Amino acid sequence: MFSAATYVARRAELCRRIGNGVILIPGNWEAPYNYPNNAYHFRQDGTFIYYFGLTLPQFFGVIDCQSGEATIFGDDVTVDDIIWMGPQPTVAQLSAQVGVTKSYPLSALAGYVDSLKKSGTQIHYLPPYRGQTTLLLCSLLGKTPEELHRDKSIELMFAVAGMREVKSAEEIEAMERAFHIGYAMHTTAMKMCRAGVVEREIAGAIEGVALSYGGGISFTSIVSQHGETLHNHNYDGVLENGKLLLVDAGGESTENYCSDHTRTYPVSGKFTERQRDIYNIVLAAHQQSPANMKAGAMYMEDVHRKALVILAEGLKGVGLINGSAEDAVAAGAMYLFMPHGLSHGMGIDVHDCEAIGERSYDFSAIVERAAQEATCVHRATWRLRAGTVMSNEPGIYFIPALIDKSRAEGLYRGIVNYDKLDSYRDFGGIRIEDDVIVTESGGVVIGGDKKIPVTVEELEAVVGK
Repeated sequence: MFSAATYVARRAELCRRIGNGVILIPGNWEAPYNYPNNAYHFRQDGTFIYYFGLTLPQFFGVIDCQSGEATIFGDDVTVDDIIWMGPQPTVAQLSAQVGVTKSYPLSALAGYVDSLKKSGTQIHYLPPYRGQTTLLLCSLLGKTPEELHRDKSIELMFAVAGMREVKSAEEIEAMERAFHIGYAMHTTAMKMCRAGVVEREIAGAIEGVALSYGGGISFTSIVSQHGETLHNHNYDGVLENGKLLLVDAGGESTENYCSDHTRTYPVSGKFTERQRDIYNIVLAAHQQSPANMKAGAMYMEDVHRKALVILAEGLKGVGLINGSAEDAVAAGAMYLFMPHGLSHGMGIDVHDCEAIGERSYDFSAIVERAAQEATCVHRATWRLRAGTVMSNEPGIYFIPALIDKSRAEGLYRGIVNYDKLDSYRDFGGIRIEDDVIVTESGGVVIGGDKKIPVTVEELEAVVGK
């Protein structure tokens, strides 16, 4: 948690941007694992953390844009709660820690929202992404889920994204702490990597590192010899010499700021010639991309597309692409090798603001507004700003099903060398990822002089040692 002044200032700026009405910011509730009292590890909603700082369940924040006054609704613990949890601060005490002077029990929330509706006050809320929050907002506002989605506040979506996207100095410091957790996670994985080790042994070890140094993992770790499967959470594989291990993992600082790193390396500790060639193509894109991550750059054209050209040039060099790299990118052929974006926003959430972004909302109806706001919630119109933190994760993947589909449909004919590509069907995939701070002159990789081993030589010196 930061100082109360930080949260007071954030709420004041949000009021200035919205201008009128009342903003509802629900925190998350516990999510049962298999029965109500056995819950998943609790993670607070990122927007609630940003404006209200509290990381306990069942709190609801309200901000009045006219008065600037904030209120927290939540219940004090009972004696029964204390038996299970021990003594806890009161809601009033917790609220004071984040500069909020008014707090009420949750039972008062429905009456408060009813008074807003009766007075005709404009009510702003973000699109919910959890079922419990959807049910709560539907009940409070008297809406069906369809109406709730229809009436979400576009103004609030862009205002929150615009604020969360640009990081303050104290946020960058928290993300530096998250980097050091990620460093420990990845170097632990590298040292454990050897034939005979089961993937879950590494997954368990690095998740333990994340919890011992901070707030735990920032997302479900990917530890897999099948790197061509982008989000592979199966840990049953036994490491084999000749294969590549892809580890995509990150940790959270105690302030809930995230890191996200990926490294790919040979189980044997030594790259084969073919593995080294493909790895160095990905590494070239990874090392050159930060220079393009400067304030004012358009993400799709100036960052993502330029990385694809570097990858295409490398694939042409090994005979998998014919013609020019530019033609391959223009034809869409690089989707066959990298079917994901180069970057996403980073911050309190590992895909920062994505809960209110393009994965949860169709922006086609408001594309002009999206272009005007130019935030990370719509990557097609994302214009980078100094202080933005973003991932940098180029990759090359050989996905047999995608290769077969593209070939059968006659896609990229004359550009992709399908005959040679067939010999890579069992290669797997390579991804390299770090987190980058956008500046006026280009991106700065978080971690400073300390970096997770990344070159062929650095990895071969560490893996399995």
